[in-house]
Amino acid sequence: MKEILIVGAGGFAGSILRYLVSRAMVSCVAVSGFPFATLTVNVIGSLLIGSLVSAGTGGGWYLLAVTGFCGGFTTFSTFSLECVNLLRSGNWGLGVIYIAVSLLLSIAAVIAGFYFGMKWNDFK
Repeated sequence: MKEILIVGAGGFAGSILRYLVSRAMVSCVAVSGFPFATLTVNVIGSLLIGSLVSAGTGGGWYLLAVTGFCGGFTTFSTFSLECVNLLRSGNWGLGVIYIAVSLLLSIAAVIAGFYFGMKWNDFK
């Protein structure tokens, strides 16, 4: 139970910071049409998770900072870490497959979600 609360506290803080970064960049996104806020969060989260893991963060701090905070801030950071771990361990084929499958299936899932959402609206 203690671990769940630690992860939850980190996730709470990460989610709030993600929201604040997005709000701070609203005008930049509105002017350009490019999702700079999401890109910024993904890059910062990936930098942070790489720094924390390579620094040997462990135990409760790992749960709070890596699993909780980075997970709440951006799940892309976890995806990026998993890709790098596969590549660093020499599993290049598996790493490339993971990247391609993750992107393709995630985009396909969003498209399917749009379809289901439209069907749901038609049903109501």
